[in-house]
Amino acid sequence: MTSSENSPLLENGGLSGHRNPSFFHRVINFMKGEDEPSWTESFKFFIFGTWFNILLVFIPLSFISHTLDWDAGLVFLFSFMAIVPLAKLLGEATDQLSVKLGETMSGLLNASFGNAVEIIVGIAALLNGQLRIVQTSMLGSILSNILLVLGCSFLAGGIYHTEGIFNGTGAQASASLMTLSCITLVIPAAYASTTNAGMQNYCGDVDDCPTTGLLFISRGTAILLLGVYCAYLWFQLKSHPKLFVSPTDVPDSEGTAETAATTATEETEPRMGTAAAGIALLSVTVVIAFCAEYLVSSIEETAERYSIPKAFIGVVLLPIVGNAAEHVTSVWMAMKNKYELTITICVGSSIQIACLVVPLLVIVGWIVGQPLTLHFHNFETIVLFVSVFLVNLLIMDGKSNYMEGLMLLTLYLVIALAFWVA
Repeated sequence: MTSSENSPLLENGGLSGHRNPSFFHRVINFMKGEDEPSWTESFKFFIFGTWFNILLVFIPLSFISHTLDWDAGLVFLFSFMAIVPLAKLLGEATDQLSVKLGETMSGLLNASFGNAVEIIVGIAALLNGQLRIVQTSMLGSILSNILLVLGCSFLAGGIYHTEGIFNGTGAQASASLMTLSCITLVIPAAYASTTNAGMQNYCGDVDDCPTTGLLFISRGTAILLLGVYCAYLWFQLKSHPKLFVSPTDVPDSEGTAETAATTATEETEPRMGTAAAGIALLSVTVVIAFCAEYLVSSIEETAERYSIPKAFIGVVLLPIVGNAAEHVTSVWMAMKNKYELTITICVGSSIQIACLVVPLLVIVGWIVGQPLTLHFHNFETIVLFVSVFLVNLLIMDGKSNYMEGLMLLTLYLVIALAFWVA
């Protein structure tokens, strides 16, 4: 083997081993996204990938209406409509980012950002002192998922399939956790209504100045619920994943069972680079934060001017903002006879709200000096309890049909009527 005058005498220029790429080069390679869709392809898909994104035109309208101090009703409407496609984009960016992260990280990422819109809207309302809006919007998100979305999914799926089948054991485990979170809301209400210490009022409204005992119960319960939610993630992703697999799927071995959420992630086609998806996720989150601020700041005036009950806005209207795209996905999965994904979306999202978002907002309120508690009004507590009770009854057998969907929808409409006159 001949060598030229310019050839090094020793391989690698006399250096032993291979040079590790510098941090700068690793960053450059990550940003380039080798073997991934380019930045142009990524954002072309992200922005023009669905007709749903035509609603993005409401984003500049939301900013303009707020800046120019237009009618509060217009600010509310434009901000409301702007957050709907942004929630869809947030979910899309999360899915694309989770494609290469593996089972555990994908599960954690979806758990963290699955209800990011509700967290952002809740924090915006919290910082504005709208404690009742925070409570009613969280309650509405839970009811919307387990009654409206699950009901529509069972109804639509029942039209196409005589009977839907899902893993009743996993669904029942999830529903049991929902029951626990529901009970934790009953206890503060019972304390405030039946004990001498709880009934001490320091002002006209217990929501504005709750007792020390009520704050202690709520904040302690919030910390415990966050711990239970972390344990539930481990239960679902690691220790008992087979409970969340469709009974029609036969795993190769005990270690290869996949959760519905993991299956959905693996079926996601990589259409965006990892770096592009991460930047898109952060950008959308920032825009949602501004639109949520404009939305919340216009609620008070909109409710008074157009005679819309604030409870109705919180329980019925606001949940539509963050869950519209998710609702469509759930119904579509049921129509395709993938009920395991439908249960994961509906019941799983409700668990996130009850055991993650609500406790998190209580703790954030504690930090910023807002006395948010888990004390819901007695009527709201009863509504939540009967809703969770009905869902438990309907999913315990691991089967569904259109009649069960109709029952869930009927209860949701009755609740919506009640909050219109509340």
